[in-house]
This record gives sequence, structure tokens and C-alpha cells, in this order.
Amino acid sequence: MNHQQFIDPYTLVTETIIAQLEKGVVPWHCPWRRHIGKPRNFHSGLEYRGINIILLGIQRFASPYWMTWKQIKQRGGSVKKGEHGSLVVKYGKFEKKKDEENGAGEEEKKQSAYLKGYKVFNALQIEGIEFPAVESQPQMGEPERIARAETIVNDMPSPPVIREGRHARACYRRTTDTVDMPALKNFESGEAFYLTLFHELVHASGHESRLSRKTVIENDGFGGELYSQEELVAEMGAAFLGMEADIVRDDHEQSAAYLRGWLDALKDKDHQRWIVKAANQAAKATDFILNRNRVTDAETTCT
Repeated sequence: MNHQQFIDPYTLVTETIIAQLEKGVVPWHCPWRRHIGKPRNFHSGLEYRGINIILLGIQRFASPYWMTWKQIKQRGGSVKKGEHGSLVVKYGKFEKKKDEENGAGEEEKKQSAYLKGYKVFNALQIEGIEFPAVESQPQMGEPERIARAETIVNDMPSPPVIREGRHARACYRRTTDTVDMPALKNFESGEAFYLTLFHELVHASGHESRLSRKTVIENDGFGGELYSQEELVAEMGAAFLGMEADIVRDDHEQSAAYLRGWLDALKDKDHQRWIVKAANQAAKATDFILNRNRVTDAETTCT
């Protein structure tokens, strides 16, 4: 009897991202198509989050609406012949109960995490269901984008001190809880300035007075594993915030060293969970900076 080989969802996600990087595409730089909005589940009405934004964004469909096969059947629709689903994942936690050896009738509860992969189909792959017409969202002008970015920065709850023009490089210092930024005039554009600032604010969100993120608090310095994980969180978080301000980096002209660095890191067999965890943490950081209601882990990567 032939049994289908089980593939870990973390591996599936990582391989999907690696395939994009090998094409010269950094998928988290433009996590969703700005002219159609964030991908969302048509059945539940909820937007996808975390890594699922990236996984669905790279499919580049002209509709933001997605459904599972089961949801399609429930609504009386069907998948068009020859169409294939796109990967999304669901992250959650459950409790295991274990009888303790020393105590009759007593139980020890242990919380464990799970990640489940499943397929969804875009509205353009479905027939028999009427979806809303997609109205292209006009791109903001540069003044509006800059104003929106300023609002995001100014509205961050309990923000770090931001010092502009004091140093020649951008960085976040946890010990002083300060963000240093080069002067605005040193950037090629105001948009580039704010994408860089978003990156540093995502780092700051991990301070122990905010989200208390291990990769910030126990940072092991340039080249270390925690440092590299945190950089991936900041990269994705900055992209998520940038899209909120209609600021994207979608030029695909990244340096070979930049692409090779992420490819080498993600191809390491010990780093198969990095991309999912980083997207999860980036979603939490984005919510914090935007002062949105906190969500549970189970809600951050799926709908």
C-alpha cells in the first residue's frame, strides 16, 4: 500500500518562500496587492494575517477573496477544472493531559502548539458563487503616504524616544529604549525614511515593557541566531506597516548578498520554523504599533 509522505507545514511554507527568493523576489516586501487590498476569507469575512498574507500575496490574483474547498461546497459552488489551491496555515495551541505518576487521579496539563497546512482557492478559480466586484483602490499621492506614515509613528503607544540626525545609521538600542535615525535629507525619499523607521520601531516593539520578545531581549549580536530571527521579524513588520501607509518596496532589485543571506539562513535545516514564527511576531508587532486589539496566536496566522 502506498502512503502519501507527510510534509511538515513549516517545511512547505519555507520551501515556498525559498522558491521566491531564488527568483530574485523578496515576498515580504509587497505582502499584498495594494490596488485590491488584503487577502480575506470570503466565507468568514476575516482578513488573513501573518505568513498567510505573504503566501497568498505571491499568487498575484486580481481578487482578494479566498475560500476553502469545504466552504465552497457549503455555498453551492465548485472549483474550476484544472485549478489548484494555494497553501495557507493555521497556528494554534492545545492542552495535553498527562496523569502524574505520584498522585492518583491528578492530571498535569501541558500546552503544545500545532501548525496545520491547508489549501484555499481564489474567487477567480471558483464557479457557481457570486463574488463582489473588485474596485481598484487608488494609490495615495506621496504627501498622503507620508502623512499616513507620520500618523502611524505618532500614534504608537508607549513609543521609544526617536532621535533624528544624531547618528549616521539607523538602529534601535534596547538598553536606552531609543531609536536613532539619520537625517531625513540623507534618504532618497521620505518613503525610504519611514520604511527604515518602521523597521526600527518593530525592533522597539519587542522591548520588555511592550511585547517582551525573546529575540530582542536576549539578542546575541550581529550574525547570531536570535539576531537573524529578529531581523526577519523587523523586515516583515516594516513591510506590513508600509502597506498600511501605501508605501511598498516592490522593485525586486535586491543585492545578491541580501538574497543569498536569507536563502542560506532559511535553507538551514535547523531554521525551518523561522519564517512562520517571524511572520507571526511581525503581525503582533504591527498590531501593537497600530494600537489595535491584541490577538491570540491562533488568530495571527490564519482565518
